[in-house]
Amino acid sequence: MSKKGLRILTYNIHKGFNAGNRRFVLHQIRDALIATDADLVFLQEMQGEHLGHQKKIPDWPVLSQLEFLAENVWPFHAYGKNAIYNAGHHGNAILSKHPFQSWENINVSPFPWASRSLLHGVIRLPGAQQVEQRRSSCRENRCDRVSGTTLDIHIICIHFGLIGKERRLQINKLSARIDSHVPPDAPLIIAGDFNDWLGQADRFFHDHLGLQEIFRETHGRYARSFPVWLPFLPMDRIYYRGFIPVSCERLAHAPWHTLSDHAPLTASFTL
Repeated sequence: MSKKGLRILTYNIHKGFNAGNRRFVLHQIRDALIATDADLVFLQEMQGEHLGHQKKIPDWPVLSQLEFLAENVWPFHAYGKNAIYNAGHHGNAILSKHPFQSWENINVSPFPWASRSLLHGVIRLPGAQQVEQRRSSCRENRCDRVSGTTLDIHIICIHFGLIGKERRLQINKLSARIDSHVPPDAPLIIAGDFNDWLGQADRFFHDHLGLQEIFRETHGRYARSFPVWLPFLPMDRIYYRGFIPVSCERLAHAPWHTLSDHAPLTASFTL
């Protein structure tokens, strides 16, 4: 891991349109994302394809939205479809400055009409030191040993549903995925649009998965991130384990307040 630690950002980009769907602002979103200097970017409502917009919007990029946002900055990226319709599809995406070891898009839609998924990836940080504990004759019968020069981190980008029952079923599927695919001692970050404005998921995340929410840890409450012009609903969050939180901020100032209908969160960690 670099000396500056790991900087991440989560953002619902509203398919590249501003809050009122009146302007296509993907180019401005790209400039704003680059300025954050994030190592990992968790994006929701990424437009994978839209045949109608591609024909009608003059500055629609030739590349896909994923490739357009990532070009020359985040060489590693993954996209998972959430919703599929006649004109195209949209979903979740992760942009990374570090290589993926693997990634998979997992369907967590409990109902046929609810198109939701979680994007689970594993990235490898070069130059990081992973510390293992082993029983030995060291002082206090414990010794820390540095093993290797890389560290694998599990990252999950989510966009949960609007209905409480739907979210509870999605949380169960998320939990089952973590229990079966993420080692209990592996660093883990889950970020995205939780649509959980009542905070019902927090106790489960803390008690069952051992997760903390970084804005709540650093500010004493959840970040109010929606709607961006007058944020009062805590929709967007960053949960973690295996890290030391450094800071977390809600970005609701210029230029963010003229872009998507959500305010992004940015956070910094060290191990």
